Amino acid sequence: MAIMNSNKQSILAERLNQVEQRIVAACRRAGRARNEVTLVAVTKSVDIEIAELLPELGVLHLGESRPQELWKKAAALPKSIHWHLVGHLQRNKIERTLKLVQLIHSIDSLRLLEALEQECVNREVRARILLEINVSHEEAKHGFPPEDLTKLANAIYKFPNLEIAGLMTMAALTGSAEDARPTFAELRHLRDQIRQLLGQPNALLELSMGMTNDFEIAIEEGATLVRIGSAIFDGLSEPAS
Repeated sequence: MAIMNSNKQSILAERLNQVEQRIVAACRRAGRARNEVTLVAVTKSVDIEIAELLPELGVLHLGESRPQELWKKAAALPKSIHWHLVGHLQRNKIERTLKLVQLIHSIDSLRLLEALEQECVNREVRARILLEINVSHEEAKHGFPPEDLTKLANAIYKFPNLEIAGLMTMAALTGSAEDARPTFAELRHLRDQIRQLLGQPNALLELSMGMTNDFEIAIEEGATLVRIGSAIFDGLSEPAS
């Protein structure tokens, strides 16, 4: 049965409160401050009607998987929203996407880095990005192989208009939340290796990892950005077409 519109905001508020409590508990277990972790509410499964309720509830970091859907929602929602692209970015969608996003989580190839750098040069801007790493070595996933670490570290210097803020990964969808822990621990280890190669101990501060099924484990392993969708939005609207 469809949820009545009048109930949707209260349901969202309750779900956000539940997620917040889980984040706080995970931070406490890890000995971390709550402000070290940013909730990115991934709105890919809901329409604008639902997404526009989030700023009223204090959620300003929103994520989308498809650039086209991000464009549509960004045009309709307040300018105070911090947009995150968490899905694959094609080079022909860079120009329109770049001016809307605070952070691109999913830079997965040198060709994409080169294209993004060129667009930044053309527009005289900088872009804040994460390098997506395919830690689980799944063929269906995008991302740099972990063994390309040295090449990546050397390539960073070629892109002065890109702020490479950290790394992103997705754990395997199968198994329990605990099964994701080695993947998240490995991403943190890779980040630390890149810092050593760069000689910059404060570089690549962000680790984007963890979704609805495993974000607590990700926080325990050092996540600074957790991408949560279904725990907040499940059943509230039909998926965007």
